[in-house]
Amino acid sequence: MTEGKSALYRDLAERLAALLAGEPNRIANAANMAALLYHGLPDLNWAGFYFRQGEELVLGPFQGKPACVRIPLGSGVCGAAAARAATVPVPDIHAFVGHIACDPASRSELVVPLIEAGAVSGVLDLDSPLVERFDEVDQTGCERLAALYVDHHRPHQGNRG
Repeated sequence: MTEGKSALYRDLAERLAALLAGEPNRIANAANMAALLYHGLPDLNWAGFYFRQGEELVLGPFQGKPACVRIPLGSGVCGAAAARAATVPVPDIHAFVGHIACDPASRSELVVPLIEAGAVSGVLDLDSPLVERFDEVDQTGCERLAALYVDHHRPHQGNRG
């Protein structure tokens, strides 16, 4: 099962690279990435982005039900991942103190920070209606996908305007 899931993430990485190729717009790429994950990973009920603006995260492109628009850094799973600059897997959101419930159907969550130039610029957020949906393979795979997104938007050396 783990090998099948690893292969799925390799396929998603190839598909994401193809979607990103030649498109510089961060929002367009985030929208396509959210759709790719939402439709490409089983048992998700939300997949999307929050982008940092000052001391809060603001909703970006996503797939799923309407979501919380603004999250203070340090609040909820997304705010915790941004504040820690580290991925936060939550096997059961009801056990996460301070969880912000946007969709009552969500039971587990995985939030990966987007780190650019040493600072958190946002987070990739995945929710599932299943308890313990996300394992280490999911975490590694989603961190790799987030890195592809960030690396694609990093200014290239020698690029002058």
